[in-house]
Amino acid sequence: RYGNVTKPSVGAIQRTLLVLEQQGAANFFGEPALRIADIMRTTRDGRGAISVLAADKLMMNPRLYATFLLWLMSELFEELPEVGDLDQPKLVFFFDEAHLLFEDAPKVLIDRVEQVVRLIRSKGVGVYFVTQNPLDIPEKVLAQLGNRVQHALRAYTPREQQAVRTAAETFRPNPDFDCATAITQLATGEALVSMLEDKGVPAMVQRTLIRPPSSRLG
Repeated sequence: RYGNVTKPSVGAIQRTLLVLEQQGAANFFGEPALRIADIMRTTRDGRGAISVLAADKLMMNPRLYATFLLWLMSELFEELPEVGDLDQPKLVFFFDEAHLLFEDAPKVLIDRVEQVVRLIRSKGVGVYFVTQNPLDIPEKVLAQLGNRVQHALRAYTPREQQAVRTAAETFRPNPDFDCATAITQLATGEALVSMLEDKGVPAMVQRTLIRPPSSRLG
């Protein structure tokens, strides 16, 4: 089915597949497959559901974890219809330990993630990458993320101080305070927050106290 493929290319593909196979891809990508409709279901009164994908073991295999997340975003992009700008998204994803998605990732993978993140907004899907350090996310992907929430970073070494300055530079400055200094002074429950305004322009960063949701267990 695929012609004009050189032997070195075939060898590179086989080596990549071997890594995935050693991390359990043969068992992971089988039936029953994850259905997008299952994570977009709503109750009779229109309320959505929170789905938690237990990936605690999967994330121990970074290459397989990254492959799955890319497949999931690509599946959403290909299956969901265009809806334009909605008042609120139909579906929101939070990818924890996001550095595993980009660690040692080839350029073609990063380009694909950047493309999907940029275009998937028109499908009514929001994507959040959760990581301890914004430097874990490639700059071209970071540029596509409009809403930012930054908790405290402690900086004792020159490298850590550089990470704080870089994190501060991702926010629209607020003349009322120094963003880099504030990042190191945030207390528990505090965060620096910047959201998109109505015209799609990032709002000035604000120092906020996060209010926990009202909820109960059982």
